[in-house]
Amino acid sequence: MAIEKIIVLEDEAIIRKHLTELLQRRNFLVAQADSIAKARQLIDKDDFDLVFADVRLPDGAGTEILDYCQQKPNAPLVALMTAYASVESAVECMKGGAFDYLIKPFSDEQVDIVIKKATEFNQLLKVNQHLSSGGTSDEEHVILGNSPAIEQLNDLIRKVARTQATVLIQGESGTGKELVSRAIYKSSTRSKQPFITVNCAAIPENLVESEFFGHEKGAFTGAVSRREGRFELAHGGTILLDEISEISPVVQSKLLRVLQERELERVGGTRTIGVDVRVIATTNRDLTQSVERKEFRQDLFFRLNVVPIHVPPLRERQSDIALLAESFMRRYAKKHGCPVGGFSKSSLEAMQCHQWPGNIRELQNVVERAVILSAEDALIEPDLLGLTVMSSGRITIPANPTVQFEESNQEVTFKAEPPSPRPAIDGVPAQASNPVSGDILSLGELEKRHILQALEVFGQNRTKTAKHLGISIRTLRNKLNEYGANEPGSEAIEGNS
Repeated sequence: MAIEKIIVLEDEAIIRKHLTELLQRRNFLVAQADSIAKARQLIDKDDFDLVFADVRLPDGAGTEILDYCQQKPNAPLVALMTAYASVESAVECMKGGAFDYLIKPFSDEQVDIVIKKATEFNQLLKVNQHLSSGGTSDEEHVILGNSPAIEQLNDLIRKVARTQATVLIQGESGTGKELVSRAIYKSSTRSKQPFITVNCAAIPENLVESEFFGHEKGAFTGAVSRREGRFELAHGGTILLDEISEISPVVQSKLLRVLQERELERVGGTRTIGVDVRVIATTNRDLTQSVERKEFRQDLFFRLNVVPIHVPPLRERQSDIALLAESFMRRYAKKHGCPVGGFSKSSLEAMQCHQWPGNIRELQNVVERAVILSAEDALIEPDLLGLTVMSSGRITIPANPTVQFEESNQEVTFKAEPPSPRPAIDGVPAQASNPVSGDILSLGELEKRHILQALEVFGQNRTKTAKHLGISIRTLRNKLNEYGANEPGSEAIEGNS
């Protein structure tokens, strides 16, 4: 990250003054010390990024301050200075953890080089710490498919990647929006720079601003040290704002400034920090509707929507289902140590006929479960897939699904035993199923009826409803917004049980 605060530890007043004035002309905040004791006091009071320390000092050697710095949680880098240079002393200092070694007298250009190296090292260190929490293999970041929809998507990715334009990726949950963002990043001129992701929906609202822009020491309770935000970590690279529709209006206004001015201020800070980042945002909502409902700023939407990309749902790329399923099967067979013989013909047909409301994420889960439950080296049969069975206008997921397939003239007919009466759920009686006559309902209408009926069964309790449906509260809330059933005055509640 950018070097901001520097200590000049030097007992010779002329050298100390010259180096301090040089650094101040470069807009650094500089503190001076002529002894190790004073330097320790400064380090204990504040967070510093870099220390220029003389090797010989009145109360000890500069290597002592080096050892002292390394004991701190946010240890500053230390560049040692000496007029008595030798190969042995240089090697000893570098082994002790010194970042650099300057021989007096040194030029202003040498100081600039040290600061440039320290800035690059700091950013690399912070980005590695951010990414060390976990990751996925390159295999999981490949967009698979050869359907016309995917070919068109890949063509658009190639065109957009070579530019610096802000991109807004929209699509249903589970379609692979993050894969698209990574594909743009890897094909861009910033591919050697950081790629930082922020899951806006997973960060508590009171911490979003700190995560985005960072904070200064003492900015709020718990801010025991200065912390750089995700935008600073992504400097020179790309930042992915996943589920951008979930951020509050206050953060939206500050994000707009970053997009317009390419600068920010940390929480609790007054210093303006310039950032050079490419922004990619994703959402599973229709942001135009969010703008109309005053939930999302129109000016921010225009800033994000420079290049819109729509990721097609799996039901619109059915020719890719077999390819995806085979790829997931190989991956999970290797991961879990469960060798399988592949999919039977009837299993592939069942997957082709399924509508996949959960898209690729649902397909992954189905295949992983089937691989785990399959006998060794055996074909995966339809009963292991556990796919949803359509019956009497309702969606039911039997514990032990039995689906038979009859093939005639390239047509597949599904036969399923009528589901047994459902037991009461959490003490609430299940409603009787009313057969639907006439035209077959669309999947969207069927999903709507099922969700609203489940909400009614659980007494408008969203927490219980979402848990039973296997979705998050946020997804349920989004669905209710789509259905117009989440208006002010709604009786639906979000309980804790």
